[in-house]
Amino acid sequence: MCGRFVLVPSLRAMQNLFGYRVDPEYPARLLDAGHRYNIAPTQPIAVIDAGLDGVRHVRLVRWGLIPSWAKEAKTQSLLFNARAETAADKPSFRNAMRHRRSLVPASGFYEWRKMGASRMPYYIRPRDGSLMAFAGLSETWLGAEGSEIDSGAIMTTSANRLMASLHDRMPVILDPKDWDEWLDCGSRRPQDVAHLLRPAPDDLLEAIPVSERVNSVGSDGEELIAPLAEPLVADAAPNETKPDPDDEPPAQGSLF
Repeated sequence: MCGRFVLVPSLRAMQNLFGYRVDPEYPARLLDAGHRYNIAPTQPIAVIDAGLDGVRHVRLVRWGLIPSWAKEAKTQSLLFNARAETAADKPSFRNAMRHRRSLVPASGFYEWRKMGASRMPYYIRPRDGSLMAFAGLSETWLGAEGSEIDSGAIMTTSANRLMASLHDRMPVILDPKDWDEWLDCGSRRPQDVAHLLRPAPDDLLEAIPVSERVNSVGSDGEELIAPLAEPLVADAAPNETKPDPDDEPPAQGSLF
């Protein structure tokens, strides 16, 4: 699953990477929402989608999807994750899977590992420090009195080898070469993009033990991702293409 994540750069700083258009009606303060170290459900998150003109746009939505058919937003269950295996068929996500697929930029995310009676938080990020894009879904809910709420969810899939030591699920991390395909809701149906909803390569990420302060939603700041020990990593699976390592020893903290 994915219940907390981090976004360090500002949205404007990410514009060159994701190639989105900043719509002029958005106040500048809303488009400068980076440097967030403990993003939780119900909070605003950035999503990038492709409009009818095929140009990428960025906007902020509430994390926790509200289906368009829901009668009341306040009583709706908090749908902050959508399972890749069932989202295309579930009423809550079916329309969004067909018409409103999005990218959710992230620097990393948190997961907790059971350690006896306690749970140790880990910060999971790309080993090369790059930004990620989660596969996302977005929806617009219209209330009977005219209110409007934009909301979104993050897709999850089965864990890769690294994540399996922490949890049996992980967010879907899209390869940059697949971004256009995922966002193309005009010509690609849910079944056409199902192959993109797969676990990340085993050696993409590292899991860093961090402070239990992240357990509190009210905590924020760079100190939340400060490492307490060497990161856990996993080598590429035998069937994955990988450059010759010249028999280098495994990195400290490696799972394999």
